[in-house]
Amino acid sequence: MDSYNSPTTKPLFKGTQIVWFLLWFIETMLIFRFVFKLMGANSGAWFTDFIYTVTWPFVAPFLAVFPIGIARENVFDWTALLAMAVYWIVALAIIKFFLMSKTVSTREAAAGLDDQQ
Repeated sequence: MDSYNSPTTKPLFKGTQIVWFLLWFIETMLIFRFVFKLMGANSGAWFTDFIYTVTWPFVAPFLAVFPIGIARENVFDWTALLAMAVYWIVALAIIKFFLMSKTVSTREAAAGLDDQQ
């Protein structure tokens, strides 16, 4: 069976698209958070507050890892950077897991095993 015509190919493609989109969204929000904290953005502003609220669940698991570096009102948010790295690695792991379930031909499997040696 040709792996490109497998009934699992389209769902795997859609699944990886969803993971990439979620990663893009989370990373974009965390970049905004990092830049806003670094530049000392007004936390009372609607958009700034929105970004901090949306990103809070994503940075909360990492809050105790690094001390907060504050210079005047500017904050170097190591937590946001760590969260970005962790979510990137998790997304890549999920995509690799999805791709492991992809149907492959005997020829593709043999070539893959040869590449692993």
